[in-house]
Amino acid sequence: MSQTAHAAWWFLPFVLPLCLYVAYTDLARMKITNKAVMALVAVYVLIGPIALPSWEVYFWGFAYMIAVLLAGMVLNAIGAMGAGDAKFIAAAAPYIAPGDIGLLISVLTGVTLAAFATHRLARATSLRDLAPDWVSWHQGNRFPMGLALGPALALYLCLAALKGA
Repeated sequence: MSQTAHAAWWFLPFVLPLCLYVAYTDLARMKITNKAVMALVAVYVLIGPIALPSWEVYFWGFAYMIAVLLAGMVLNAIGAMGAGDAKFIAAAAPYIAPGDIGLLISVLTGVTLAAFATHRLARATSLRDLAPDWVSWHQGNRFPMGLALGPALALYLCLAALKGA
């Protein structure tokens, strides 16, 4: 794992609540709020200089954020993903060490499959009565991707905290 345990431990207390909030708001309202995205960026801006091993690594994080945002804008424009998803992925990009992209893809795949199955199961059973007003229950084939994106970032940082460089 390329991400350092030191960086992950610094980021986790701030990022974890934001990841859970993103999952919740996307379930409840099918929205990943700009406030959550901006808070994720703010954590990187404020904690990154303390957590990361060098200024070079810190500033490369902004380059990753911009590149991922541009790709997300294209994907949003062609209807492949929601704008909130694209913004969240861009804001999450600096937290991922480039050497961990393969691991991240594995984590995101597993979390997405689990989140999708759980959402569809809950939607099809009386579990949905626990939160009857959630918008995501009534969206047909649309899936609240924040339910996977938030937990995937949180899990990646947890793994980095435990097994990081």
